[in-house]
Amino acid sequence: MPGPQTHQGLPPELLANPEWQRACRQRDFAKVFHLVKVKAGIYPSRMAALCGMTPSRVGEIMSGRRGLAHIDVIERVADGLRIPGAMLGLAHRPWEIPSPARSRDRLPSRSARTSETFADTERETDAESHSDLDDLLTLADGRVTRSTLLALRSSVEDYWRRDDEHGGASLRPAVVGHLRYVTQMMRSVRAPLRRDLQSLAAELARLAGWAYFDARQYSTARTHFTQALRFSHGQDDYLFMANVLSCMSLQATYDGQPSDAVALACKAQDSARAAGGQPLVMSMLHMREAFAHATLRDAASCHQAIGRSRDAYEQARGQEGEAPSWIRYFDETKLIVDTGIALAKLGESERAEPLIAEGLRRETGAQQRGRAFHAFWLATAQLQQGKLDAACHSAGLALDLSASLDSPRVAGHVHEFHRRLAPYARETPVIAFEQRMREALG
Repeated sequence: MPGPQTHQGLPPELLANPEWQRACRQRDFAKVFHLVKVKAGIYPSRMAALCGMTPSRVGEIMSGRRGLAHIDVIERVADGLRIPGAMLGLAHRPWEIPSPARSRDRLPSRSARTSETFADTERETDAESHSDLDDLLTLADGRVTRSTLLALRSSVEDYWRRDDEHGGASLRPAVVGHLRYVTQMMRSVRAPLRRDLQSLAAELARLAGWAYFDARQYSTARTHFTQALRFSHGQDDYLFMANVLSCMSLQATYDGQPSDAVALACKAQDSARAAGGQPLVMSMLHMREAFAHATLRDAASCHQAIGRSRDAYEQARGQEGEAPSWIRYFDETKLIVDTGIALAKLGESERAEPLIAEGLRRETGAQQRGRAFHAFWLATAQLQQGKLDAACHSAGLALDLSASLDSPRVAGHVHEFHRRLAPYARETPVIAFEQRMREALG
């Protein structure tokens, strides 16, 4: 089938139509496609070509017999029909962001250069000139007030909320841009606002690292985590340093370096103890250590770390208000489900399954990415026990939840589980799950 085509864009009056905006907000693609046909004069066959679909599939969507859930397909529709990303709850689409204007006084290339090399040099020069312009504008703006800091902190909180609900991969450009903006402002202000900006820069660097980690771009993530450590070290913020080290420990576990993950988790615990050993923070850090030991298949050390995590959590009861805001996600539900995941990593699936299932039962609908991860781990524990029907059902939940996420980590887990089903390819529940995957991926 030919790839998606392009068109100039939808009529402004359609984009301003309240009915259209409501349909986009609700991702009611039957209504969206109907309005595109009626208000923009784009018929189903043309829509199919623009969105890289078959005409029959467009017809099924318009009749309500089929929906769109997977984020890749939704993005394809947004790009094909030129629907602004924000209307569908997506990040800005590439075609919405204007390209930097090119300077007209470029020096001609030397005859020895290839055209490709010259193009690369030209792009680099453009990037540098616009980088310099951004720096100048930021420095010229200059004034930093408490209101500025409040607005920036509000943005960071919103980023974390969106990360939790939709994944972090699409947040990267915005977060890195904000980080750069804050670090530029730090050059032109004095204490005490400089200290506040440095704290904010540390949080943005950690968020950038987390977003790249969620996108499975581990090298870039590590660079940002290291930057966050430097900012927090400059303020002797040992609790926050422990937080960053815990992120790096989790990434090392994912990146196939469990021994490094143990070392990072232990260093994080040392850093937290230097700040007084806040019990809720310690509980989370011991669980990160447990994950690393489980990956190493060191059952004794894993169980010990789980025990220390549970003890620290009990100590934290009644002191939740004293904990830093960034750790308050680690509640009893998270302790239960993470214990189950550590046990599943060890292969102790009979103990793991009820814990993960209980965590899923307790979690709210807003915790999309967490629920998708936990559904994957529940499916893993069930598959380890030979419960093929239950495992495919749980994996189907992970697949459904992943449809609204921009998280390559989650997508990677779903595909990993699919590969594990290869020995059971002829079994009915596996055939049904594969069909669901094909439909979700378009």
